[in-house]
Amino acid sequence: MLVAIRGGEQAIENAERLLAERRRGDPAIPELSIEQIGEQLSLAVDRAMNEGAIYDRHAASLALKQAQGDAVEAAFLLRTFRATLPRAGYSEPLDTASMQIERRISPILKQAPGGQFLGATYDYIHRLLEEKSPDGFEPLISSRAESGPISAPHVADQLACDGIAERLPSAEPKTHVSDITRDPVMHPANRDLRLQSLAKADEGFLAGLANSTLQGYGQNFPLVTEIRVGDVAVDFKIPELGFAVTIGYVTLSECEILNKRLDAQSAEPRFTRGYGLAFGCSERRAMAIAVNDRALRGRELDEAVQCPIEDEQFVLSNADGVEAAGLLQSLKLPHYVSFQAELKRLRDIQAALTQRGEDAL
Repeated sequence: MLVAIRGGEQAIENAERLLAERRRGDPAIPELSIEQIGEQLSLAVDRAMNEGAIYDRHAASLALKQAQGDAVEAAFLLRTFRATLPRAGYSEPLDTASMQIERRISPILKQAPGGQFLGATYDYIHRLLEEKSPDGFEPLISSRAESGPISAPHVADQLACDGIAERLPSAEPKTHVSDITRDPVMHPANRDLRLQSLAKADEGFLAGLANSTLQGYGQNFPLVTEIRVGDVAVDFKIPELGFAVTIGYVTLSECEILNKRLDAQSAEPRFTRGYGLAFGCSERRAMAIAVNDRALRGRELDEAVQCPIEDEQFVLSNADGVEAAGLLQSLKLPHYVSFQAELKRLRDIQAALTQRGEDAL
């Protein structure tokens, strides 16, 4: 039970002033600019955009600054901001096959169709602290700059054509696509709704669940088919024109996995697939989404739920970091009445046990 507390306005105002001072830090040190955050803390900005469910690098940089770098608080601020924005409509489905690739690897095929591009990654560097930022590098000159944007077909689609991976459903547009920004999540949930929920889920929670199945707590044993990062065109159909036009580009990370467990129910056994898509350079998130996506497809593949990652209601009800933090934060609110009630119940139990002991004597 939560109760309102009267008074304390001055204390609350003082707390806000103290927070503003802490957020600014030492006035002798130059203030961090929004541009610096966007350029030099880009991965934190990408995470804030994902969990804030909005693609706006400026707003995400501002939210991180205001939240002192707290990703959950920044996501909360972004969702509040997003709720004030008008909705113009829905874009056309993104064509990630035409992605202008910055990075693309396939861990399962050395000679992947379209080639492999390591791009900018932490995968191959030494994890050592550097007191000074590396600088003085000569600009990287690549023949790709001369050849223009590079795109490549999806590896999983090629495997599907070869009878190795399951085929995707027909590409015919759905008459209705779930929108979790307007409709509550109901169980059982369709795959499009699950993927939307996973896309804005807490990255640490997703990674932990994915790790659980890698450790053997589940029926999914994933192989990463492909990871790609790059820019994708966003097309919007304008009713007055009757056709779609490109209104911009977004940077996305995409991952597809295969589950080593075969689909024995099919007349043609094939590896089943999982899919993940995330804003910005967010490979870890995209991989975790793909693993979770495949694990949550058990119902359509007639698999029994054995572990938490396979339980749709458990995953979707706890994956949202903002909602989870909000419930946890509510424990800091005054619970004076409920505590007094629990205290009285404890004392009544203690008194009853004491009386029972005395009666036994």
